[in-house]
Amino acid sequence: MPTPATTPPKPAPWYDIKALHSPSASADSAPAVTIHIYGNIGDSWSDDGVVASDLVRELAQLDASVIDLRINSFGGSVTDGIAIYNAIKRHPAPVTTHIDGVAISIASLIAMAGDTICIAKNAQLMIHAPWTFAAGNAPKLRDQADLLDRYAKAMAPCYAEKSGQTVSEVIALLTDGIDHWYSADEAVAAGFADTVGEEVQVAASLASQFDLSRFRTGAPQASTPTQNFQPTAAAVTTQEHTMPAPQAPADQPAAPSAPAAALTPTYRTKADNDLVLAIFKPFISNAGIQALQTTVLADPTLTMEKIQSLLLDEVGKDTTPANPQNSNPGVVETVADETDKRHDAMVNAMLVRAGVEHDPKVKASMSANPFRGHKLLDIARASLDTINVKTHGMGQMEIVAAAFTQGTSDFPVLLELTMHKALLNAYTAAALTWSRFCATGSVGDFRAHNRYRMGSFGTLDDLNELGEFVNKSIPDGEKSSITASTKGNIISLSRQAVINDDLGAFVGLSSMLGGAAARTIEKNVYAMLALNSGMGPKMADGKTLFHADHKNVGAAAAISMMALDADRVLMASQMDISREDFLDLRPSVMLLPIGLGGTARAINSALYDPDTANKLQKPNIVNGLFSDIVDTPRLSGTRRYLFANSSEAPVLEVAFLDGNQSPFLEMQDGFDVDGARYKVRLDYGIAAVDYRGAVTNAGA
Repeated sequence: MPTPATTPPKPAPWYDIKALHSPSASADSAPAVTIHIYGNIGDSWSDDGVVASDLVRELAQLDASVIDLRINSFGGSVTDGIAIYNAIKRHPAPVTTHIDGVAISIASLIAMAGDTICIAKNAQLMIHAPWTFAAGNAPKLRDQADLLDRYAKAMAPCYAEKSGQTVSEVIALLTDGIDHWYSADEAVAAGFADTVGEEVQVAASLASQFDLSRFRTGAPQASTPTQNFQPTAAAVTTQEHTMPAPQAPADQPAAPSAPAAALTPTYRTKADNDLVLAIFKPFISNAGIQALQTTVLADPTLTMEKIQSLLLDEVGKDTTPANPQNSNPGVVETVADETDKRHDAMVNAMLVRAGVEHDPKVKASMSANPFRGHKLLDIARASLDTINVKTHGMGQMEIVAAAFTQGTSDFPVLLELTMHKALLNAYTAAALTWSRFCATGSVGDFRAHNRYRMGSFGTLDDLNELGEFVNKSIPDGEKSSITASTKGNIISLSRQAVINDDLGAFVGLSSMLGGAAARTIEKNVYAMLALNSGMGPKMADGKTLFHADHKNVGAAAAISMMALDADRVLMASQMDISREDFLDLRPSVMLLPIGLGGTARAINSALYDPDTANKLQKPNIVNGLFSDIVDTPRLSGTRRYLFANSSEAPVLEVAFLDGNQSPFLEMQDGFDVDGARYKVRLDYGIAAVDYRGAVTNAGA
């Protein structure tokens, strides 16, 4: 009788959750929980089939009074790591992260989820740019680079929130291509950890709790060449692993083992060889690539660039392009990420239905969009189907509730993407004028930021009678300041609105908020200009922006060729701070009430003086003086303003937090609303920074 086949035991997962009741705790009190992440993050980096969603699901159901998160990991999948970070942050229990050995790559991001981070004094933390393996032509590789940049931007706020660094500073760490290693003391100094703990003997605890055999493969398992993840072995040289050559498939002859010299090369480190194995693994079923892997491992003088070139040549040598018009038969094209394609299709379908998507390319592609005409409930159901949540037999309210609350459902993300795109469309489409005469700046926080202007030395002095150089004093300067503040609103999306397919409940409202954000800046700029009867805000010297002492107020006169020329002369006569020399600034933009715009444009474009009454035409001496004429209903009366080019002589500045000029949208699961809440905010400040680049005239 044949012996029944036995299923080999499943290796231990890369994480472990243990709940321990304190002896003094009551039987019904929540336990203290320890979570070990001792391995590579996600199933893409492991052969044990454990996915990040398993950990996220267990966290969501975990009843804990406190959580100790203990990490010794080389990193792994970016998307899995971000999901784990968010799941930990959502948990109500206080979390203490312990870095027992290493927290490398995406594992360092997960570590940031702790309310308190303790790093053992012999442990290490490493942060670097997300990266991937990719093959293809130049446009495809550029797309992959853009995708990696998007991941870096998504990760940056997590590090910034913990460390106190700005998002811009963190993005620099995530995009410079350098592995940034931190010892325990360095991690605390940089803000990535709070305290330094005692040394931890990680190897002993690992051996007793986890199956380490899976680390012997060293290279990540990737389903496609373009799967996005952060590598581990390529960045780690602190722990030794055995790296046998991969086994050949049963129906092909086994590739010869790599020589011993290949495992301990003369010029390449073991970490380099680990990376070689990782690069080759997605293609290793090909006998020719197996042979090439053995060859390159045996030659320690080959650079990584040369190895990658040899691999691409081998992969592409028998490839026929899918596009018959492509004359290059050696092209290997990457495939767009299916999740991103599905997200784009769903978002575009909702925007087109709502009437806010006007891109002809998007509308042209709708005939092939599988979500064309889908209602919100249909999209909620599709989001659940993607994560294998069966909706058969569920009521409408149950479907929407599950789409909002399932930890891995992308339905809330889809709504947020749709709202954000509608928000930006309305924001950028708004008729704004402030940017035409104001300078645009950036501030790093909400404190007052100074703007300095230095004086000048005038001219060089002659040597004195003894042939000596004359000492010259450093001229005094001036300063002004600008401070950013936050404007924003919250809107709520109920589950009833989803069931009713009320696109206007969130797409329409988000468009309205986008327009409101744009109009807020516009309104604030003109409100500042209108202060003190149109003379502007007070400067650091206690005088208004436009003041007789500032020599930027022209003699009142109606718009004419001669009046504008007098305003031009007044601006050009401004002197620098030290009053050593003329600035010789020229007006570039004229700002005036809407009723005077026609006259202003006629004078600016006329070849001859339009005010000349006789037939002997006089040339127009201000022809083409202004590169831009801004007429607006936000001004009334006859007062006009002349501004020099804002890049040469800024007068009014609008400064955005971290230079982000677009409104920011973030989502929160509703507690007091049966659905979700969306917050829109815009962080900026407005200030008058100098008076020399502008002139005003009350007109007549």
